[in-house]
Amino acid sequence: MRFETRPGEQMQIDFGERRVDIGGTQRRISFFVATLGYSRRLHVRAFEHERQEHWFEGMESAFRSFGGLTEEVLLDNARALILRHDAASREVVLNPRLHAFARHWGFRIRACAPYRARTKGKDERGVGYVKRNAVAGRSFPSFAALEAHLDRWTRDVADVRIHGTTGEAPAVRFARDEAGRLKPIDGIPPFLAARDLVRRVSADCAVEVDGAAYSVPWRLIGERVRVTVSGGTIRIAHGGQEVAVHPVSEVRRARIVDPAHFVGVAGADGKPIRIPKPEDTAVDTPPANELLRPLAEYEALVGGSW
Repeated sequence: MRFETRPGEQMQIDFGERRVDIGGTQRRISFFVATLGYSRRLHVRAFEHERQEHWFEGMESAFRSFGGLTEEVLLDNARALILRHDAASREVVLNPRLHAFARHWGFRIRACAPYRARTKGKDERGVGYVKRNAVAGRSFPSFAALEAHLDRWTRDVADVRIHGTTGEAPAVRFARDEAGRLKPIDGIPPFLAARDLVRRVSADCAVEVDGAAYSVPWRLIGERVRVTVSGGTIRIAHGGQEVAVHPVSEVRRARIVDPAHFVGVAGADGKPIRIPKPEDTAVDTPPANELLRPLAEYEALVGGSW
């Protein structure tokens, strides 16, 4: 049974996954899709993963795009967000960070009944629409090009099409009935979603985070360091002091290097290292066919000539 919500009442969110050709390589991309329950306006973001911070970043991006937020957000039982959802009692235990995120922004959380993702059918269809219409059969020279394409597609295609259920363009329905019903977000700072990790510095002077390598001062090889991932930045600390800062790589198996971390390492400046040959350091030695003593001394030693 399809149900409708009042303007400004509900936003549905979900992730979908699809392989996309980016720079000639097939990459697995996760698409965050937010759908306003009344107007059906969409907001789409692309991520390399589907982690908790990506859910938060996607929601904050949607709030900014729509110019406000709804009374409640309907989501699936993603493990990054919901710790437990009892199918019989309908008791929902939120992840503490999701609870803090919702309180920070001032909206209610609603979770679909377990194994009934169709409860948020508007967004389920929105995810399929993005995968079929926005990215299917397309290739992009870079991840930034994919993001720019999604922005254009949402603005020029998704928001102006005549919706099959409402019979109106989402942008028109939103402007007329829903924009003024959203809660304002002016003055609310972003919720800082950060991850704290512990890593050991490998022999190549780097730590691994989400499949990419980030350089650390070479003197810390073998040491354990604290890694904080927040706001698109990776900060690495040792002994309470920050030792490295890098931008988060969107490409797996990338190697992000700060040349300053290799100062003092032989060959780190790119100059070739000359290893002395044995003949450069050997003491003066006679040719292999020369004797070290006169032949007469050997004759005397053995008691006569040969």
